[in-house]
This record gives sequence, structure tokens and C-alpha cells, in this order.
Amino acid sequence: MTVQAERPSRSAATRSIAVNTVIVILAFGTAKAISLAQTFIIANMFGIGREWDSYVTANRIPELIFTLIAGGALAHAFIPIFSGFLARDDRDGAWATASHVINSIFVTTLAISVIAFIAAPWLVANVVAPGFDTAAQAQTAELMRILLVSTLIFSVSGIVMGILQSHGNFLLPALAPIMFDVGILLGVIFLLPIMGVAGIAVGAVLGAALHLAIQVPGLIRFRARWVPVLGWRDPALRQVVRLMLPRIAGLGVFSINFIVMNNIASRLGEGSVSALDWGWRLMQIPQTLIGTAMGTVIFPTLAALSAVGDENGKRNAMSGALRFILVATIPSAFGLIVIGRPMISLLERGAFDASASALVFSTLQFFTLGLITHSLLEVIARSFYADKDTLTPLWAALGGAAINLVGSFVLSDLIGVSGLALANSLGVSFEVVVLLIVLRRRWHGINESALGRSLLQALAASLVMALVVSAVGSLFVALDLGSGTVITVVQIGVQALVGAVVFGGVAVLLRMQEVREVVGLVRRRQTAEAAA
Repeated sequence: MTVQAERPSRSAATRSIAVNTVIVILAFGTAKAISLAQTFIIANMFGIGREWDSYVTANRIPELIFTLIAGGALAHAFIPIFSGFLARDDRDGAWATASHVINSIFVTTLAISVIAFIAAPWLVANVVAPGFDTAAQAQTAELMRILLVSTLIFSVSGIVMGILQSHGNFLLPALAPIMFDVGILLGVIFLLPIMGVAGIAVGAVLGAALHLAIQVPGLIRFRARWVPVLGWRDPALRQVVRLMLPRIAGLGVFSINFIVMNNIASRLGEGSVSALDWGWRLMQIPQTLIGTAMGTVIFPTLAALSAVGDENGKRNAMSGALRFILVATIPSAFGLIVIGRPMISLLERGAFDASASALVFSTLQFFTLGLITHSLLEVIARSFYADKDTLTPLWAALGGAAINLVGSFVLSDLIGVSGLALANSLGVSFEVVVLLIVLRRRWHGINESALGRSLLQALAASLVMALVVSAVGSLFVALDLGSGTVITVVQIGVQALVGAVVFGGVAVLLRMQEVREVVGLVRRRQTAEAAA
């Protein structure tokens, strides 16, 4: 009886995770599509020149403030505590703690943002872009001051996302990034021609406001209650802060590494900062759609399983998520490398010269080496946070950061800005390996045989896919159909379609378990719909 009762429950949980993952992937995909529309216009306007260098650099400090105070650090500390109140049906305690967290985070962010606003010229000249000339530094400081306003809004919106996800609502938090990109797109279309690059910064502020506004209906639905009290004596708030501190340190190390990379890139010549940013942005498309989406959905499940001490459940959930990531990111990494050049060509549409395109592509290639591990880290790190352990990921992050830092200086001297991307990939790969070793010992295994099988099968299918896709690309070159936008879109579309078909075919021949599971879920859904 017990076993039979558990099976439907597990099946229902699997379907719920699958459905929520699809929702998040679709929402993230829409956001990325809007982001690409921005990119088309921005690339056409600025290429990889000084103005875009200034915008990218201006965003470093606001991003750092958000990341450390109200971003991932808070979400990973807040969700387990807030979910605990909901599990005990203590809604008064839940909303009191949420109010204390929102108020305290907003006040802290405001204080730090004011300091950064005043010190913006100094921060630009001495921290993030000492290699810029005086005019570029002045423009960067002005943009930074505008973008700090969006940081204040995100300090509240980020907590609201955690509140809704704790209630099992993933739709509105998934729509929020779309609204943010819509705001930037409005700035790009309507304000950029009037205000120049500052219009994009104003659009980011508008996007942050929309990011918060789209989630308000969720708060109304769950009858959120807010009290204007800091609540610094609240034990739950103090527990959130204790859990945050190691995560803040880990994220701080990651963000500071990027600032150092920006610092180094600013000395490598005009366009180096932009090339670094373009490579990172392109790699982030599959990383967000696969790694971040899966990590976002699986985290509440891991936290719930940890709360009831179900080690076997945690191990299976985590392993399943990692296998999905391996099967999705390995072919994505091969694909980015194989069709990266036509993708960049479509992106810039003549705004880059040959040397600029080559610089962006080489940076993308080295970032792509870390696509798999960046995505895996989204789930592996959350496995520790679900156990309320934020210290172990910190130590691993420090080791990865040391490799990233040393590698940035050494490799940038050897191969230029591409070396910064390679150093980042090496650092995060070290972090993932260390955390997996610790997790394997702590959870008495990580279903490593299943993971190894998925890894080898995905590599084999991806290699065959890459060879066929490369052959298709060579065919387009041999046919000499031209280099216009339409031809480039057709080429990318054909290569992507052929690649998907080949990968799927090889996966079926190899009897890849993940493919069978997806087919099973689809069949069960069709059966349920037919019965209904």
C-alpha cells in the first residue's frame, strides 16, 4: 500500500517539476528573444565601441549591489525560512518575516546606493575602468547613477519573487524578466535616438519597475500583508541574515572577479570590454534557459525533501536535474561553437568589422567551455542551500575565484580578452568538481553511474551532431548563396534543425534514458487528455 501510494505521488511530482520547468524555460526564452531584439539595435548603433563599453562597465557596480544584497544570496536564504512558515501554516509569522526582510534589505540597498551614487566617478576611475579616457569615465559615472535606481527597485522585486516561488507560483516570477527586457527594449527603441546610450539606462529603470509590477497580482492573490517595521530583533530575520552571509561572500567573489576581468579588459584596447560582454551574453542564452530554469524549479523541491530528511529523494531529484542539464547543455555547447560565426553575423549585421567579429567569436568559444559547468552549478549549489549549508559553496567559490583571478592575468597576456573567458570557465569547473565530491560523500552517492552514462551518451550524440552541422555549414559556403540576413537566418535555421534531428536520432539509437522519460511524460499527458 505504501509503495503504491508513493508511486503516483512521485509521478505527480515529476510532472509538476516538468511543467514548471517548461513554463520557466518558455518565459526565459521569451525574455532572451526580446533581449536579442535589443542586441540587434544596440549592435547596429554602437558595435563594440566606446559607448557600449561605458554602459557595460557602468552596470558592474549596480549589479554587484543587487547580487550581494537582494539577489541570489537573499533568495537562497529567504525561501527555506519563508517556506518553513508556510509548511507550519504560520501565515502571520511568514508575512511578518517577509516584511522585515523587505524593509531591511531596501534600507540597506538605499544606503549603499547613495554612497555609490556619490562615489561613482571615483569607482569608475579607480575600480572598474581605469583604462578608459576621461570622457568615457565621465559617461560611465553618469550611466552608473541612473542604473542605481533600478537596483533599489530590484531590492524589493527580488524578494517578491522568492515569496511567490515559495507558494509554488513560478509563472509571475518567470514573466518578471520578460517585463524587465520589455522596459529596456522600450528604452532602446524610443529613448536611445533621443538620449543616446543613457536612454538604455532609463529603459532599465523602467524595466525594473515593470519587473515588480507584474508580480503584484500574485501578492494580492496570496493575501500578502506588509508592516512598516524593520524587525531587527526577529529571530527569523537573523537566521536569514546568517544564511545570507556566506552566500554574499561567494557571490561577491564571483562579482569582484568580473570587475577584475572588466578592469583588465579595459586595458586591452577599445572594444575588448564589449567583446567580453557579447561573448558572455550569448553563452548566457542556453545557460539561462537550461541551468537557471532547472535550478529555479528544483530548489523548492530540494528544500522540502531536506526538511523531511529524505536523502534518497534529494539524491534522485538532484541527479535527475543534472542529467537533464547534461543532455541539454552539451549539444548546446557544441552548437554554439559550430554555428557561432553565423550567429554573430546575424547579431551585428555589418556593425562589426572582421577583427571585431573574430574577437567576439573567440571570446564566445572560451565562455562556451564553461556553459555546462555554469549550468550544473545552478543545481549543485542549490543542493547545499536546501540543506541550509551556505559555507561549503563559499569555500568552493573561493577556490574557483583564485583560479579565475590568476588565470585572468596569465591568460589575458597570452591570448588577450579570450583568456579572460577561459579563466572564468576553468574557475567554475573547479568549483563544480569540488562540490560534487563533497555532495557525493555527504549524500552517500549522487547516482554517479547514471550521470556518467548520460554524460558519455550526450557527448557521443553531440559529436555526431557537430560533424553533420559542420558539413551543412560547409555546404552553404560551397553553394556561395551570399551573406545577406535572409541567407544567414536560413543557414542557422537549417543547421539548428538538422542538429536537433541528428542529436535526437543518435540519442534514440543509444537508448538515452532522458529521451525515454520525456516521451513517457508526453504520452501520459496525451492519455490523460484523451481520458478527460
